[in-house]
Amino acid sequence: MAEQAPLAVFGGSPLLYVLIPLLPFLGFLINGLLNRRLSGTVAGIISSAAVLGSFLIAVMLFTQFTGTPYTVHLFDWISVGSLHIPFSYQIDQLSLIMLLLVTGVGFLIHVYSIGYMHHDENVGKFFAFLNLFVFSMLLLVMGANYVILFIGWEGVGLCSYLLIGFWNKHTAFNNAAKKAFIINRIGDLGFLLGIFLIYQTFDSVEYGSVFQQAAKLPVGAGVVTAITLLLFVGAMGKSAQLPLYTWLPDAMAGPTPVSALIHAATMVTAGIYMVLRSNILYTLSPDTLNVVAWVGALTALFAATIGLAQNDIKKVLAYSTVSQLGYMFLALGVMGYTSSLFHVLTHAFFKALMFLGAGSVIHAMSNEQDIRNMGGLRKALPITFLTFLIGCLAIAGIPPFSGFFSKDEILAHAFEHNKVLWGIGLLTAFLTAFYMFRLLFLTFFGEFRGTEEQKHHLHESPASMTMPLIILAILAAIGGFMNAPLVLGKGYLAEFLAPLFTYSRQANPEAFGAEIDHATEYMLIGLSVAAGVLGILFAYVQYVSRKVRPADDASQRGFLENLVYHKYYVDELYNTLFVKPSMYLSRGLHDFVEKRVVDAGVNGVGRGVFGGSQLLRNLQTGKVETYLLLMVVGIVVVLALNFMNF
Repeated sequence: MAEQAPLAVFGGSPLLYVLIPLLPFLGFLINGLLNRRLSGTVAGIISSAAVLGSFLIAVMLFTQFTGTPYTVHLFDWISVGSLHIPFSYQIDQLSLIMLLLVTGVGFLIHVYSIGYMHHDENVGKFFAFLNLFVFSMLLLVMGANYVILFIGWEGVGLCSYLLIGFWNKHTAFNNAAKKAFIINRIGDLGFLLGIFLIYQTFDSVEYGSVFQQAAKLPVGAGVVTAITLLLFVGAMGKSAQLPLYTWLPDAMAGPTPVSALIHAATMVTAGIYMVLRSNILYTLSPDTLNVVAWVGALTALFAATIGLAQNDIKKVLAYSTVSQLGYMFLALGVMGYTSSLFHVLTHAFFKALMFLGAGSVIHAMSNEQDIRNMGGLRKALPITFLTFLIGCLAIAGIPPFSGFFSKDEILAHAFEHNKVLWGIGLLTAFLTAFYMFRLLFLTFFGEFRGTEEQKHHLHESPASMTMPLIILAILAAIGGFMNAPLVLGKGYLAEFLAPLFTYSRQANPEAFGAEIDHATEYMLIGLSVAAGVLGILFAYVQYVSRKVRPADDASQRGFLENLVYHKYYVDELYNTLFVKPSMYLSRGLHDFVEKRVVDAGVNGVGRGVFGGSQLLRNLQTGKVETYLLLMVVGIVVVLALNFMNF
């Protein structure tokens, strides 16, 4: 159980802990209240400085962390009967890494946004929303209990809605925002029910108390399986897993920095964080772990196949994100907890890099996003091209780039657990390399396929946009060495995170299998790299040597290609099964129940009151003799009733 915070390290005050989320919240207030008076540059500087301040404090906490988790109690928050929920933060290995990720990558994306959004008339509001998102995400990862986590969870969902529909003059963008909000609510209902069941079972929602009690339960306990499945429903919605994934590709309607920050690097990993935080509960439920592994593997493969035929540069990256999130859940399901967080970190580096690189391309192409109208951009955008290439090499799993290390670890855990899951992961690695280099070759190689006006205006992005690209490219190139393969020695990240899984190892030691031998790992590394290289070669032959261009209409595509291009018609299926029946039901309730029952009842009461008042008005004649007569009649009636003993 986490100990009380050694506040003496920071002068006996919890102020620095409070400042981590408070600084972005202050940035939100300043930009939100003064957005009409501040220039875009000033708003961007305020917003970026707030996140930078949080990052510097997080670095200070990280460097002074002794390895012992502790809790920072701020104040007593909710106290009703036996329910006591303090407002407190938990500082441990997981929260520190997530703090560095959210604030570090968040700061780079804020700086990038200064150049990307400078022309927008509502840039101050944009930065206010970004800061509010960072505040909510920091609450999510710092909270010491499930209720604070849920507040942050809902906060990032709200900010996602606001930022997806930021350009709200477009109906399609508003629809995408509503879709994300509604689908996330489905997952959130499961998450909330899981929290209720946690409290009913353990009489607490505090991490320390819950996990300490859970460690004493037998493996496979039914209540733990129910809790973990409900929590996983929440994770499926937030982290875009089958069948609740359809909101994430549509979320690309928001500005590109939003896609990079929220829908690639941070918010969508909230489900991963929640499962990692609850690792003892999942370790005690092998059935749930099996569900997590298969949902993750199928999501990874399913989304990867869709990415093969998409032509919108951001849609390709969106389906890639869904696929990589599936990889992370695959790792969780085979109890590769460290590997999952490792991939969260490396994915944040290279996917944020590629989204920002895509934003640089869109910026240069005057808001064009169709890769069929690009080509040959590497000469006009050399920095964007080089950094984007590094991101593609990283996600393809080519050594020594970061994605190679984290993907290799996940595949090794899957191989040890289930050979079929490993095969799905390896096939997904091949497809990932193919569609990412398809994107690279169609965008940056060959002849320019856009208009003459676009060609005339092609230019590299300003320094405020290219510097974050360069920093993220460096991280994507070398970030994998934080947790090297076993054949190179135990990685730093695995040793640092080991205390997080103490309860899990004690409760179910058999689940933590023996490490695979070096010969097997060499084989797995070779196969993983071969899959990535083959994917790149296939893409090169198809789109550089043969100069194949994606089809413009359905008549030029075969059945399978058309099926994948239309994303297996899942959106249309959901629209038929859920959206249209809901609309018909709501219209029916409106026309028959609302109008003919509710409205008729309310209006009937109104008409009754009105009619009764009209009758009573006839008694008010204004004549004194009438009133005297009525008084006499009243007195006579009262006396008569009294005489008859009523």
